[in-house]
Amino acid sequence: MKITIIGAGNIGGAIARGLAKGNRFKASDITCTAQSEATLEKMKKADPDFVLSLDNVEAVKEADIIVIAVKPWRVEEIVDQIKGVLNYDKQIIVSVAAGITFDLLNTYLTKNTGFDDCLATPTIFRIMPNTAIEVLSSMTFVAARNASKEQTDLIIDIFNELGNAMLVEERLMSAGTALASSGIAFALRYIRAAIEGGVELGFYPKQAQEIVVHTVKGAVDLLLENKSNPEMEIDKVTTPGGITIKGLNEMELSGFTSSVIRGLKASK
Repeated sequence: MKITIIGAGNIGGAIARGLAKGNRFKASDITCTAQSEATLEKMKKADPDFVLSLDNVEAVKEADIIVIAVKPWRVEEIVDQIKGVLNYDKQIIVSVAAGITFDLLNTYLTKNTGFDDCLATPTIFRIMPNTAIEVLSSMTFVAARNASKEQTDLIIDIFNELGNAMLVEERLMSAGTALASSGIAFALRYIRAAIEGGVELGFYPKQAQEIVVHTVKGAVDLLLENKSNPEMEIDKVTTPGGITIKGLNEMELSGFTSSVIRGLKASK
């Protein structure tokens, strides 16, 4: 199976590097395109077996899956370039462009087949990963249109290998972007704040970072392993009159929970 990623920038490049670490694709099965030689050179340094190209049209001809990972305002331009050589009976189109709906994608991709009033219908997926896809730890949302169960299972399986993939309705894609794609920045901002707090408490910055990162990892591992909810785990460390509940209440007094929710809603 061959996959072409159009746009090997931050997220496209991360997808390619993640796929190359998995079991389904070898680097030689992955074609990456970019507008500049400099971007392709970065991909070559990441793995010399990637197939690299500046030509989007040639890059998609032999692909089974085509991932469009360019900025949203470039999607129509890219589709106009490649749609003349696409085979909708055999190829799956995957878009990573935030805010570009199935209706828009279908409009861009639909092409006349040569028969009166007969249009080819593409199989389209929208995905929204986060940058942890590069280390096989992304939370990736997947929505499908005109896809069979087998095609949907294939895309889910591919992105499950790169972390955790969840099939959702298209209407939840923007919410997923806020919660998981932008959300990784929000989680990192908490980590940064906790590191700064650790320094104020007397630790050296590198010590504080090691402590905070492993503490956050431990919290996540507890939730995954125990299949519990956060409040259950919080209750285990908040003894009556103890220091933890005092710290939590002080954070809430400063608007911790409401700030997180407001940030998520602003990102939607």
